[in-house]
Order: sequence, then C-alpha cells, then structure tokens
Amino acid sequence: MPHALSRPAIALAALAFASALAFSGAARATEPQEPPRTIVITGEGEVTAAPDIAYVETGVVTEGKTAAEALAANTAAMEQVFAGLGEAGIEKKDMQTSQFSVYPVYEQTKPEDDRPQTPKIGGYRVQNQLTVKVRDLTALGGILDKVVTLGSNQLSGIRFSIDEPETLMDEARQDAVKDALRKAKLYAGAAGVSLGEIMSISESGYSAPQPYYAKDMMMRAEASSVPMAPGEQTLSANVTLVIKID
Repeated sequence: MPHALSRPAIALAALAFASALAFSGAARATEPQEPPRTIVITGEGEVTAAPDIAYVETGVVTEGKTAAEALAANTAAMEQVFAGLGEAGIEKKDMQTSQFSVYPVYEQTKPEDDRPQTPKIGGYRVQNQLTVKVRDLTALGGILDKVVTLGSNQLSGIRFSIDEPETLMDEARQDAVKDALRKAKLYAGAAGVSLGEIMSISESGYSAPQPYYAKDMMMRAEASSVPMAPGEQTLSANVTLVIKID
C-alpha cells in the first residue's frame, strides 16, 4: 500500500505548481504584442466674422524753441484730446499712453570759411502717442474727427480685431474635428477598412484674426470725414486625430 503524502510535501507540490503557472503567465506577458493599426488624419475649421473693436494709435506732435515750450504745447493739446475722447464715450481704461518722447531738432549752420557744417539744435519736438480702444465701431469715424479737431495731428495706425474670439475659435475647432472625421471615413472607405475608436485628439495649430493697420499718416485739422471699412476676419483651427482601424 503506497504511503500517503505528508502535509509538508503537499504544500511544497502546490507551491511548485503555482510557481509554474506564474512563470508561464509572465512568459506570455513578455511576448511582444502587435500594436494596433491606426490612421492619423488632420482637419481644419474656419469661421469668418466681422471685427467688433478697433485700436487707434493717435497722438500729438509739437515743436518749440525750448523743450519746456514744446512740452507745454503738447500737454495742452493732449488734455483736450483726453477730454474729447471722454465726451465721445471712451472710458479711461480704454486709453493708454504708448509712447512719449522729447528730442532736439537739429538745423544746419552756415559754413564759415572752409570749415565743415556742424549741426545745431534749433528747437525741440515732443511726441505723445496714445492707444485708444474703440468698442463701438459705428462711432469710430466721428471719434477720429473729434480728436483731430481738438489737436491730435498724428495717426500711426488702426487695428481692427474681435474682442472675445474664444467662442468663434471653439466653432472653428468643432469644424476641424468634423473635417478630420470626414477625411478619415473617406480614406478608410477607399482602403477597405473600418474605423474604430478615436485614440487621441490634439490641436495642431490655430490662427487668430490678423490685424489690419492703416498707413502711417499725419492728420490734418481740416479733415471732415474719416470713412472706415473694418471688413471681415477669419479664425482657423487645426486638429490631428489618431483613429484605430479594423
């Protein structure tokens, strides 16, 4: 009659069996697995909208025999410009000094004998530049007329923009995803495969409204009308999708 296994022997055999199973599972886990087949596709979405704000670079340039004289004239003119902008409905938070400079103006002296001409300070020039945010574009022409009348004699540029573009950008992003999915279905159908789950979505770029600047110009006090054409601006977004194919 065979001898019955002792409890220690049974436990040892069970441990050996469990170790063998664990080793077999680990071996299968370390076997290289084939990566899923995917299609990588990009899409683009665009939204066009009319600008709703404008940034105006305007200011006053004055000259005088002395720096103090030029500065006093400039200060007086700028105070009138500030007051006129306030009367036109522009809040203080929408007015910001962007440049202020005082520099000499040189003139050539008449030569004496054979000595070369030497520059001589003939006066001083003061420039005070102001960036104005105009939220009501229908009032833009009238505001420019007003500041010119009140003493502003320089216009460095006008930039039209969209004040809160994020909602429009989200529309462009949604259109970009739709465009990518449309292309993916087209390619999958042509290749005879079917689309599976979307594995990743990433934004590969976007384009904010491009600013439009008017040409630098000196504004004349007799200007009576300043017609403006803000046009339209395009916002675009690009996305990249990685989709599993079966």
